[in-house]
Amino acid sequence: MKRALLLFGMLLMAAPAHADLTHKISSSVQLTVDASASQATRLGSTYSVSGSNVSATLGGLTAPASATDAATMNSGTYTQTTDGSAFSFSETFNGGDAIPTGTTVSSGVVGTLPAFGSVTTTAGGVAGTLAGTIDSAGTMSLTAGGAGTSATGQFVTEITIK
Repeated sequence: MKRALLLFGMLLMAAPAHADLTHKISSSVQLTVDASASQATRLGSTYSVSGSNVSATLGGLTAPASATDAATMNSGTYTQTTDGSAFSFSETFNGGDAIPTGTTVSSGVVGTLPAFGSVTTTAGGVAGTLAGTIDSAGTMSLTAGGAGTSATGQFVTEITIK
């Protein structure tokens, strides 16, 4: 029995190997510098009035003359309903945003940002010393840049035996 196993093992070692071997190597470096951006939201005009023992005539908002103007306040006439009695009165007006003259848009880029009621601005990144390399041995070198930057390196090796 031992001799048969030994003989079988020797036959297996003498047989030629048949296998497909695939080796893939890929590497990449991605360097990113954030762009600056601003987002402006045009706010509308609002008006409110409330009170007790007060009557109002023709107060409110006046429609804008054009799509680039803001609505304006139309002062009404307010009178005390019962003379000599207690009263309360509150009037609030928030002027909306008009589009400034001279604001131009060229190729989707606003030349000057309007001073609207709600503006969010993000500073752009600074490349500084931002850099990245990967050599054929997979040695990676990534150097940080300034604010608003990122560096990503990747080295992948794959071996497939079929």
